Amino acid sequence: MDWFPLYNSIRISVISTAATFFLGILAAKAVWRLPVWLKGLFDCVFTLPLVIPPTVVGFFMLKAMSPNSPFGAFWSGAFGLRLVMTWYAAVFAVSVIIFPLMYRTARGAFEALDYDLVNAGRTLGISERYIFWRIVVPCAKKGLIAGVILSFARALGEYGATNMVSGYTPGRTAAISTTVYQLWREGNETLAYKWVLINIAISLIILVILNIMEKRRERGRA
Repeated sequence: MDWFPLYNSIRISVISTAATFFLGILAAKAVWRLPVWLKGLFDCVFTLPLVIPPTVVGFFMLKAMSPNSPFGAFWSGAFGLRLVMTWYAAVFAVSVIIFPLMYRTARGAFEALDYDLVNAGRTLGISERYIFWRIVVPCAKKGLIAGVILSFARALGEYGATNMVSGYTPGRTAAISTTVYQLWREGNETLAYKWVLINIAISLIILVILNIMEKRRERGRA
């Protein structure tokens, strides 16, 4: 049994989750204190990849990253590498798909904080950057960790956008989701079921961890 799809899926999920962790936090920070109408506008824009079909997201990303596009041409000229139909193309696609999860979770965690902590830091003359990274983020860490877990779980099971931009090449771009589809096309349902069970097992472990964290959070509030 070739274990590359598992390795590749975890690699893509870890990198994309790490990227969206910081991007989601920074976006949530920027939107956090905006007026209600402007906050609603940014919410619609940032959450859009969550509600439209992943294949549509993949289509737009395929057009944006193709060698004929400005970004694709820049990538090829700067690094001498093709951007589409590679494993790292899936990192870009998955990052776009899971970004709304991290953004919404982070913003919810920030809005649940006691804002008096921020005001207290300001009265002491502490910089806004220090207040955010050393006071706001640590106080919201449980919500942020939950966002990371949800984002990673979603990244691990992503298929539509991943298949559009990276395709299926054994030993190069194959992920768990694309491997299951390819095995089903080939009629190898036995091996396809094995990969399905592996994916379910990993997802269950992630959900158990998330539930344990939620119970600890409830106990802390009590």
